[in-house]
Amino acid sequence: MAGNDRVSVQTYVPAAQREVWRDEADEMDMSQAEYVRSMVQAGRRSFDLDGSGTEGAELSEERGSPAANPGGSGLKDSVLDVLESEGVADWDDIRAAATDDIDDRLEEALSDLQAEDAIRYSGRRDGYVVVEDGG
Repeated sequence: MAGNDRVSVQTYVPAAQREVWRDEADEMDMSQAEYVRSMVQAGRRSFDLDGSGTEGAELSEERGSPAANPGGSGLKDSVLDVLESEGVADWDDIRAAATDDIDDRLEEALSDLQAEDAIRYSGRRDGYVVVEDGG
């Protein structure tokens, strides 16, 4: 692949985070994609990717962020995000924040599967069913 070929990268963030990014991108007269690319590049400069130990990498590792832990820990990050933004949060608030994008993701998955004719909604069975080959 040539150095200027472009590919898509997808990730999931809480809906509230997406709204903040949209607002900030608008303030900077950037598209959301441009804004996220800029944040990623700026963030990469903060991390010592070769492991020699910059402050950014140490902070990232302490938080268990995806930069220090390639497997990531989205749930831990969501909990920390809620507590850092709210100061105090009860179990229900943390659970709501940690799962707030699941409805959007599920709806998208169901829509995609229906568009691919892999599943359909059956009114008679009151739920989704796998589409059998040939009918």
